[in-house]
Order: sequence, then C-alpha cells, then structure tokens
Amino acid sequence: MRAPATDRGRLLLVLAAGTAVTVFTATVPLLRDWFDLRVYHGAVDTWVHHGGRLYDYRVPGTTYGFTYPPFAAVAMLPMALLDLRAAIAVGLLLNLAALAVVVRLLTGRSWRRHGWYGCALGACALALFEPLRDTFSFGQVNLLLLALVLVDAWLLATGRERWAGAGIGLAAAVKLTPALFIGLLLLARRGRAAAVATVVALTATGFAALVAPDASRFYWTDAMWDTTRVGRLDYVSNQSLQGILARLGETDRAAWAVAVLLTLGVWAVRSRRAVAAGDWAAAFAMTGLTACLVSPITWVHHLVWLLPSFAVLVRTGHPRIAGTLYAVLCTSVVWLWFDDASGIDGFLGSNLYTWITLGLLLRLPVGQSAVARPNRARSANAIEPAPSPAPPRMVQVSSQSGPELSGETAAATGTASGPGCGFTLSASSEPTGSTRPAAPNPQSSSARASS
Repeated sequence: MRAPATDRGRLLLVLAAGTAVTVFTATVPLLRDWFDLRVYHGAVDTWVHHGGRLYDYRVPGTTYGFTYPPFAAVAMLPMALLDLRAAIAVGLLLNLAALAVVVRLLTGRSWRRHGWYGCALGACALALFEPLRDTFSFGQVNLLLLALVLVDAWLLATGRERWAGAGIGLAAAVKLTPALFIGLLLLARRGRAAAVATVVALTATGFAALVAPDASRFYWTDAMWDTTRVGRLDYVSNQSLQGILARLGETDRAAWAVAVLLTLGVWAVRSRRAVAAGDWAAAFAMTGLTACLVSPITWVHHLVWLLPSFAVLVRTGHPRIAGTLYAVLCTSVVWLWFDDASGIDGFLGSNLYTWITLGLLLRLPVGQSAVARPNRARSANAIEPAPSPAPPRMVQVSSQSGPELSGETAAATGTASGPGCGFTLSASSEPTGSTRPAAPNPQSSSARASS
C-alpha cells in the first residue's frame, strides 16, 4: 500500500490510525487503574501521615505493597502532599516527559525528516506497545529509569563524562536491576563513570538509611530476598529466565543460577565487542536486555528496556525485523496461555517475549551503521579517475553539541550514527493488556500488581 501523497490523505490516515488505536486500547488491554502508583501513594501516605511502617502497607483487598528499596520511597515523599488524583496526574506527566526524552535520545534529529505525519504515526505505534501501555496504566517508574540511563549513554557518547554515571546510580538506587549498567561501565573501562554511578547509588541508599533506618534495615535483610512480596514466579507476565523455569516446574535455584551465569557471559562478550567497535548504543541496549533476562521477576511492563534494541535494529538497516518483533510485543499474545502454559505450545507461546529478548541479546547487530555503508561505497568510488580535475572540498565539522551525530559529522569524525539511535561512542574516547476477564491475582490480565 502506497503512502498518501497529499496532506489531506496523510491527515485522514492519521485520524484512522488514531481511531483504531483508541478502540484497541479501550477494548483489548484492560485499564490497570494505576495500581502500582496507588501502592506508591498509599505506602508513602501511611508512612508519613499515619505512622505506619513502609513495608507493612498493603493495598486494601490485596496482599501487595511497596517492594522497592527505601530510597525510592524517599524520592516519592512529595506524593504525601498530593491526593491520589493529583498524584496520578503528575505521574502521567512525568511518564510522558520521560518518554519524550527516551524517543529523542533514541532517534536523534531524524524524526524531523518525517514532520507531523511521521510523529503522529510514531505516537500511534508507541501507544500500541504493550510494555508502554502497562507502564502508563499501572503508573510505573520504568520510563523514568530508562531515561536516566540513556542520558548517561548520551553523556558518554558525546564526551561529556564529568557527570556520566549519575543517572545510572540514581536508577540503581530506585530499583536494583539498573545496577547492571555499572558492570557495563567497568567492561568499557569507564572507571570514572563507574565510580560516579557507584558513589551516587551508595550515597542515595545511605541517605535513605538516615531518613528511614528501620525500613532500610528490613528491606536489605528481609524484603529484598522475598520474591513472594512481588508475585508468583510462574505467572505468565514474568518474562524472565526465572519465569520460564518456574512455568516448567523447575524450582532448583541452581538451574536458574547456571542460566543467569551463561547469559551474563554472553552479555559480557558481546558488550565488550560493541564497546571495542565504538557502538555504545548496542552495548547499552544489550545491557537492558540482559537485566530483563537475569532479574528473578520481569513483568511485561519492564520490557520498555527493549526499546533501545529496536532503535539499534533500525539504525543498522533492519527495520523489517524491528517492526515484526515490535508488532509481536503489541499483541498481548502471551496471555493466551494465562490459564495453562503446559505442552510445547505453552513452552513456546507463554515465554514468547523472553525468546524475543534472548534472541536480541544473541543477534543484535554490533558495530554496524546504516550511514557507514554508503560512506564505504563512496570511499571505494573515490579511487576511480574523476572526469575532470576539481579542488578538494573541505568539510567543516560543526562543533555544536547535541544528542546525536549527523551523518556528515559521523563520516568526518569516524564514528557511526544513523536514524534509529541518537548516540554512538565517540572514537576519542508488570502485567499487561488482555482480553481475559478479571482474575483475583493482581498480576493477572485484568487485575493490578505492584512490582
């Protein structure tokens, strides 16, 4: 089907796509009623105004309460000044702002080429992405953490290393899984950034211990090790390696430990290769994939960490693969095995998002660039005799800094960039939408859960 050639045709297509997305999100993915944000608000409100203990709070009628490190609660203290509706409004605005930052960093300035038409269609595509739908519907913090980490990636890629690592440190203090990015900094021999991230994480954690010593003591000695506080490991929304094993009935922690060690080994080898090739974007993308795989519980809404991988695929000239995998993650297909994940079909289908994550870790292109290929072609043609002599053309490289390198700048500086990823390493240096009826488990397709 050809794209419309007139503004009127484009407007009609955008209106049709917007209507289809609205109908889909209103009928297929059930609203999660900002359940996780209600957990945050209720826990902080009880802690501040009613003298309750932070980790004793439970959402009325459920067994689910606050599960993050104490610094997350300290960072959410302003919620105590707001009622629930105001907190929901602020949460939506923060998620929208974080999504804008993420999209800007992943696409660079390439979005400008598509104008309002491309931006409108892109917004429709983002609204269909299941992890994003659930992040907004639950009032989750995943996008905020992803934005913090990607800002660090941009700082490192553009040579602004003074504050690089602070975003990763803050993200790791709010939630444990982003701490794996400190490991990436060590693999990349970015000792200063790794030290900054570690100091920020420890400082934030220490500050929380001063503000809430009892809560900190309970979390680090008890709550952190109790996965039952979050939900069932075998629940279909858990798209991690542990989730696969739990649905197979394998409860031996040794099997999970072996799977985690093998995954970390693959990540270390591939990430070092990406760093050696100057492909910081791929290295960060694979670290996000690995964090999702090795975490004991990775609810579907945690899979917003896959977005950088799709950007890398587009940048390296694989838009069809990116589009296909992205479309699968819009379908809520894993919920077909909500009741029964047995058999071959259950093994393959109920873990489909995990297979996609694992496949991206194993096969994500490293050190490639859609911009670099035509540059190489022009270089090869340059050795042929020119039809007429001409003075050499001087290319002035702009010193203006920005979140990405343009194609011309990349060619001049020897770095790779392109549409689909806004940063490259410089050479100098929980549950989701479903059509199923309501279930009592808050991690079900229609109930709510905190994670």
